[in-house]
Amino acid sequence: MKFATRLNSFNGTGDAAAALRRVAAIEGIDYVDLNYPEHFTTVGVEAMKPLLDGLGLTLNSVAMRFRRDFAAGEYSNVDEKIRQEAIDLTKAGIDAAVAGGSDLVTVWLGFDGFDYTFQKDYVADEARIVEAFQELADYNPAVRLSIEYKPYEERVHSMIGSLGATINILKLIDRDNVGATLDFAHMLMAGDHPALGAAQLLAQGKLWGVHLNDGNNAHDDGLMIGSIHPFETLEFIYYLLKYGYDAPIYFDTFPIREEAEAEARANLATIQLLIEKVQAVGVDHITEVIQKADGVAAQKLRNELLGISVLNPVA
Repeated sequence: MKFATRLNSFNGTGDAAAALRRVAAIEGIDYVDLNYPEHFTTVGVEAMKPLLDGLGLTLNSVAMRFRRDFAAGEYSNVDEKIRQEAIDLTKAGIDAAVAGGSDLVTVWLGFDGFDYTFQKDYVADEARIVEAFQELADYNPAVRLSIEYKPYEERVHSMIGSLGATINILKLIDRDNVGATLDFAHMLMAGDHPALGAAQLLAQGKLWGVHLNDGNNAHDDGLMIGSIHPFETLEFIYYLLKYGYDAPIYFDTFPIREEAEAEARANLATIQLLIEKVQAVGVDHITEVIQKADGVAAQKLRNELLGISVLNPVA
């Protein structure tokens, strides 16, 4: 599999080029996601691809970042001027992705939500979000737009806040070049089961991005991969392997007290170990166990994945 890591973990000085050089020095991480517009302020759009090429890095995705100018909403903002600015900023992000050699733009609408009852026209504002995505999808059909959902933060409630809301809005947008990105910690926050979401979107051919991390369910903790939910992560990986997912896995973790290079290498070692565990036990064998729909068989499988062999189980 292919791997990318979070540039902001290395970007303490705000110098994107310096951060990219640090990432490039980590063997096994060959892809990078860039935030637009923030990571293009010190390295221009046209200069980015030559820099990446020189460092041996490939641009996986451009991730849109809407800051405080859009605090009242991005694509559903009641101020039509600000709403159009959000759409135009995304078009510029699409152009930046193309210039950087990527066909993927990740869109997280952190401000398209509400904080109070009687603050949102849910149906009308959902329609405005759908119309915005349709306009953006048609702007450059060769570029894929990937919706990343999160249930809350920045707002108390997000308009696209769950797996179900994401699948619904994809159907309403109805464009071949619009899909979804799953963030493991966001799914936990929403009360969604990560592997269920992966399986459904993979089966529909709509899973275009994976952000792996971990957390304690209530907040976007950005903890290291598998540190809290190892079995849920193993099940998630099983579905990626079953459906032949081939895009980079992005380490969306937040080393605050940890050294960024060491934390990224720990994520890399963990994900490689978990992949090896699933492959050693076997995707076909795991599928057979799942088809039994039996809790005891599932526990035996979890023991297998841990490398535990129970020779004489108690009846």
